[in-house]
Amino acid sequence: MTLRVVPSVLGKRAFQELYHAPRLPLLVASRRLPISYNVRYYASLQEDRGRDSGPPPGFDPSKAKKPQSSSPSTSQPSPGTLSPSKTKSSSEGPLKPSTSSLGSQDWEDNPDLSISKFSELPGKDFGVNQHMLINEEFKEALRQILWKFRAPIRYAFAYGSGVFPQSSGSTVGDSKLHPSPPEAIMKVQDGNQKMIDFIFGVSYSQHWHSLNLQEHRDHYSAVGSLGSYAVSKIQDSFGAGVYFNPFITVNGTLIKYGVVNLDTLCKDLSEWNTLYLAGRLQKPVKILRDNPAVRLANQVNLIAAVRTALLLLPANFTERELYGTIAGISYMGDPRMSIGGDDPRKVENIVKHQLQNFRRLYAPLVDNLPNISFVDSACSSRDWLDDPTVNAKLAQNMDPVTRGHMVRRLPSAFRQKLYFEYQSKFNIPRSEFLRMLEQTKDEDPDRIRKREGGPFEQRIASDTEGGGLREEVRQVIESTIRWPSFTQSLKGPITAGFARSWRYASEKRAKAKKGALAKQLESEKEKKV
Repeated sequence: MTLRVVPSVLGKRAFQELYHAPRLPLLVASRRLPISYNVRYYASLQEDRGRDSGPPPGFDPSKAKKPQSSSPSTSQPSPGTLSPSKTKSSSEGPLKPSTSSLGSQDWEDNPDLSISKFSELPGKDFGVNQHMLINEEFKEALRQILWKFRAPIRYAFAYGSGVFPQSSGSTVGDSKLHPSPPEAIMKVQDGNQKMIDFIFGVSYSQHWHSLNLQEHRDHYSAVGSLGSYAVSKIQDSFGAGVYFNPFITVNGTLIKYGVVNLDTLCKDLSEWNTLYLAGRLQKPVKILRDNPAVRLANQVNLIAAVRTALLLLPANFTERELYGTIAGISYMGDPRMSIGGDDPRKVENIVKHQLQNFRRLYAPLVDNLPNISFVDSACSSRDWLDDPTVNAKLAQNMDPVTRGHMVRRLPSAFRQKLYFEYQSKFNIPRSEFLRMLEQTKDEDPDRIRKREGGPFEQRIASDTEGGGLREEVRQVIESTIRWPSFTQSLKGPITAGFARSWRYASEKRAKAKKGALAKQLESEKEKKV
């Protein structure tokens, strides 16, 4: 393993913990995964690994666990039953103790977002599933872009179609979009050059913008002339707390970068107060500069995304339906999707072209939930995780008690909105409702309360009237996203300038038209068949 320059903002000890752990291993909770999950060395972060995956040392395919083929009602372990692959209770209550870091009882019930060291995470491998493996030279080219900013970036990730393909190589692209990009970026984008999107997490917004304005005044619109206080005020006070600078050339590459305060980022990840940034991190992204508090908060976000998707899905569904539901959460209330401001096939394309990364991201979390299982014989194949043609079948337990626990474990801001929806639907008196809310507060100074659903949550989970729970969850998602996303869009002409904003909106509109046309042609083709 080659030793690279340690970023000063990460710190030597954190860098060693993150990158120099011996053979930094399988996905979070790999010890809890069925052996069939371990057939590919999926979450290895070895810096000099020549390919993304490979069988783990000493793997014996003859001992691979066969997938369950029983019905949903029998596929769930009985209370207290231990299996060779995972330890689960029959409800969504506290997880059983485990040697896996993901199985820690405390990390989800009481996430400590004040941590500053990777050693303070529940385990040394905690959250490794969040790290996607991409071309090594491409990754280094993205990191070099970060080094062009002297203002301290504490957390950073690249995302979107410029990093992870969302369509076939023959579609939308510009062969000369980047002025003079590194060779690695040219090779990966392969003639379909696209702007690369970044999010930068910073400790102090005003301080960061003050330094960045001194170095990169041309990145900002006329707002920059008002100084760092005005810029940070616009960032933090309106929309989702993000300040975007689009169509910026850095290191010969056209990029868009958004700046967000780390506290704002962690709050959205753990509470879902806007779902603006949490939704982006529910899909595969390439983390370029990690932060322990954000990693912990994002793990809360990811497992909440799985639970929310399960509340929207029937008893039996496919792997692509699961990932499509998760990927679609952040688009449900996005105004751009309702006015033709983006490709209507966006969610479908993301899942289709990133299936393996979705598996890397969510397989260990699915395994740790007690009410969902893979029930497909295709999973017995050693290579199924690398096979994009496999669309594995899953089943979930629809018991109201189990689903009531899932409702109780939803992120606090999101859950409270759902509760208010049901106060109205169930006609619960205000005094009684406020008493119930007090009993379900997450704050626990003694750190002994576990988030388990009671009669109210079970009644919510049993709701089938007027679209039932699925419709209520959808409405809460839409109401959570709609206003922050709308106001964030309104900030665009101010923060980016009218010219850049118009260019960005025009390109999105062009994608939407092409996507709508392609969708129409596909529909007509299916009708003829």
